[in-house]
Amino acid sequence: MIADPFFYALAVPAVVLLGLSKGGFAGMGALSLPMIAFAIDPVRAAAILLPILIVQDVVGVWAFRRSVDGYVLGWTLAGAVIGIAIGYLFAASVPAALVLAAVGAISVLFGAFRLWRDRMGPAAASDSPGWIGALFGIASGFTSQIAHAGQPPWQLWVLPRRLSRDMLVGTTAVYFALVNWIKVPAYLALGQFTRENLLTAGALMPVAILSTMAGVWLVRRVSPERFYTAIYWLMIGVGIVLIWKAVA
Repeated sequence: MIADPFFYALAVPAVVLLGLSKGGFAGMGALSLPMIAFAIDPVRAAAILLPILIVQDVVGVWAFRRSVDGYVLGWTLAGAVIGIAIGYLFAASVPAALVLAAVGAISVLFGAFRLWRDRMGPAAASDSPGWIGALFGIASGFTSQIAHAGQPPWQLWVLPRRLSRDMLVGTTAVYFALVNWIKVPAYLALGQFTRENLLTAGALMPVAILSTMAGVWLVRRVSPERFYTAIYWLMIGVGIVLIWKAVA
């Protein structure tokens, strides 16, 4: 298990953000991996977070398992498999500094996208064909494999389809739960599910579970919008620093 106090000083709040995201404060968890990347290699950080994500997915999938749009899920998941494979090849064949720069760039783009989306309001209604959804699924799978940040590309195609609330939540939960399981062989191939990494994930698991429960409780009492702008600007700042660190 990792013993570095600096790692846990970053990992604990990162996992709290991940739990709050799964508990209802959607989007906050995208800051988790860039934060931990300050302490350890980003591929290793992603491998530590993956078992935590899989455990957290159980609640959402169970609650909304009957509210899933098969058309949306099928097309985007088919693309995600390709995107995850590309992400694996990228992480396996380039220097660690380039992976760090990619994580930083994804963090900046995610934060900028969410700030832009909040300013522009709801996306215009659209009913584009499934193969377009597969292309967005490829982008989602790639960014999810590299930085656990697959939501923006996926949302760009799904939100304009105007699914009902439960259908959107359920399809989102099942899609990302399946994506997280599909990423498992890639991280096995990268040799990242070591005993030390799995023990570290296990040590952080209670924090993840408690913060997920706290997110469910808080989302009914506190408006998430109060936090989103600060989180997205922080993501942009963290991403810029990671890119600078990679270049330096």
